[in-house]
Amino acid sequence: MFKKAKLFVLMAALGLILSNPAKADRTVEDFQVWGNITALGNFGFVNPQNPDLKKFRWWMEGQGRFGNDATQFTQSLIRPGVGYAITDKFVAWIGYAWAPTAEPLSVAHPFNEHRLWQQVTWADNFSFGRLSARSRFEQRFFDHNAPISGSDDVAHRFRQLVKLAVPMPAIDPNLSFIVQSELFIAMNTVDNPGFISRGYDQNRAFVGLGYKVNQYATVELGYRNQFINRPHSARPDQMMHNFIANLFLNF
Repeated sequence: MFKKAKLFVLMAALGLILSNPAKADRTVEDFQVWGNITALGNFGFVNPQNPDLKKFRWWMEGQGRFGNDATQFTQSLIRPGVGYAITDKFVAWIGYAWAPTAEPLSVAHPFNEHRLWQQVTWADNFSFGRLSARSRFEQRFFDHNAPISGSDDVAHRFRQLVKLAVPMPAIDPNLSFIVQSELFIAMNTVDNPGFISRGYDQNRAFVGLGYKVNQYATVELGYRNQFINRPHSARPDQMMHNFIANLFLNF
């Protein structure tokens, strides 16, 4: 238990370090607002008499992100997926994501990104709170308007998220303090290394509050620091200060 807690602390510390790089002179900043709805469930409703169907899971996620000081659309995500519960703590997933993207992530014109993704999620309860992790691989494809136009390359990326939710019963039994960090690693360099280069890609560090509305719904509000690394690009690095509003539905 304590080893896992130490691992989380190390991951969070690494995230904060990577979110504040030394080369601040090449970093531009922006304030953004992100909204997210993620719904999870199982396929037990297909045949309630077959308990094995509950091991098969579905995932549906929708996001809207608004940048340039939250004045314009920046990116949205539609992310469906299916999974299988290996145990009551581990679930393996596969899915697809569509991400139309505009400024300030795109500098010239909007483009569409399509992703295939595979991930494993883990979660468990401890005396100090609920600890969870998500390991995700993505294969990223870009349309003809994207900065890597004409490339046959597929951008491969690994993402590791660690999250801790600490209950606050002294204030409200349904309230939790949330802290998490997600590290992104680009696994290869595409034809235009100014757009995506192999290595450390970005980090997202979040701190906020979660409130369990009922047995199905949980709301999280907070601040996320997002740093995007562009070591070989003419574009500067980017640091986003994001207000986050998440709704999680579990059926």
